[in-house]
Amino acid sequence: MGVLFDYFAAPSDEVAASVIDGGPAAHGFTTVPAKGLDPAVVLGKLEELLTGRAFDEVVVDPRAGGGVAVEHGGELMVLTVTDELRDGLAAADGLGEVAVRWAGIEELGGSDAEVLEDVLGQLKELAATAVEKDERLYCWVCV
Repeated sequence: MGVLFDYFAAPSDEVAASVIDGGPAAHGFTTVPAKGLDPAVVLGKLEELLTGRAFDEVVVDPRAGGGVAVEHGGELMVLTVTDELRDGLAAADGLGEVAVRWAGIEELGGSDAEVLEDVLGQLKELAATAVEKDERLYCWVCV
């Protein structure tokens, strides 16, 4: 068993925090499960690929994996995702090429680019809907 990361959109930090028990899917949110794709480092490097924003800038952004809810000593968390990544995903083209480049980062060493392209497609759809609804992206983490 590993760490589970489920991405979802919500209108506020408070609403996002309310899903900590059970996760976003159990509370009726559209969810993108992404085992192994943490919102700080792995998605931070994706943000760098999509937006050109330097990874060093991404990781110091307070919304790059910032906690809005933490329970059970960190075994359950709801973390923020940057608005820049949301916007970059919503506007992304050429997901196959992005997936190949993303698969090449150290943290994903040897990941299948086709699998990552599928996840990127789901994240793009989630992000586009979030932009339309003026919502933000979040990650529910279960250790």
